[in-house]
Amino acid sequence: MSKFHSDYMITMKDIVQEGTDVLRVKTQEVNIPLLEEDKEALLCMLQYLKNSQTPSISKKYKLRPGSGLSANQIGLDKRMFAALFLDERNEDAEYMMINPRIVSHSVNMIYLPEGEGCLSVDREVIGYVPRYERIRVKAYDINGQEVEYKLKGYGSIVIQHEMDHLNGIMFYDRINKENPFKLPENVEIRSLY
Repeated sequence: MSKFHSDYMITMKDIVQEGTDVLRVKTQEVNIPLLEEDKEALLCMLQYLKNSQTPSISKKYKLRPGSGLSANQIGLDKRMFAALFLDERNEDAEYMMINPRIVSHSVNMIYLPEGEGCLSVDREVIGYVPRYERIRVKAYDINGQEVEYKLKGYGSIVIQHEMDHLNGIMFYDRINKENPFKLPENVEIRSLY
């Protein structure tokens, strides 16, 4: 039985930090329909993101703000994650994806000018992380229904970051080792802001 049930609150002590093996393995597919404990873990993950983005709760419980959280970041070897961010209309975009896969992506790429951060990395990492500007993702939702999402801009970056986690890839693996501010050549790439 998992500790992540409906009345459990994820805090920073639950978030696995870099250097832990579970962050470097390709996670296991989740059985559909979802077990109740998988649903509850996903809901806990989404609630962490909501709490972390609410200043009063975030301050009280010393939560680092996050836009996404993958199951292996809380020690679960499962292909699922939650994401919460403002979309291009400045509205909350909320996702819980199970067994996601990118089915298509743009040729154009983007990056965050300030670089990316991660709840599992408690240090500043400088450098540009190239990501596809637009992606189309197929996944299962919390009810076991197959869904398809089209994402662009910041949302596309967040989802790719979380999908990397499910494949054992950290965001800084994508930064150019020789020059962290060098961008890929022969591809159209621009800063998101």
